[in-house]
Amino acid sequence: MRVLIALPFLLLLVLFALSNTQAVHLGLWPTDYRLEVPLSAAVLVAMAIAFVCGALLMWISELAQRRRARRAEQTVRMLEEQVEELKARQTRPVAISQAA
Repeated sequence: MRVLIALPFLLLLVLFALSNTQAVHLGLWPTDYRLEVPLSAAVLVAMAIAFVCGALLMWISELAQRRRARRAEQTVRMLEEQVEELKARQTRPVAISQAA
């Protein structure tokens, strides 16, 4: 099933890479470092970097949510234990002494 979903995207990726073979010059501004790469490689690397950065940001934001969920689960467990304890106390017979 996953292959059927991934195959069209991979085909588009290959077609994009084959269609954009023109060389582009990439330079880092404060330095004189220059690199000549195919246009498709430059675009795909930029997209990959953006994807990884976005995934990292999502993962970091989910950490706080997971922490809150764990704390809430611990609170629920503690409260359920207290409820069971109170139910057990309530069902015990109470000894009533009769004064005569």
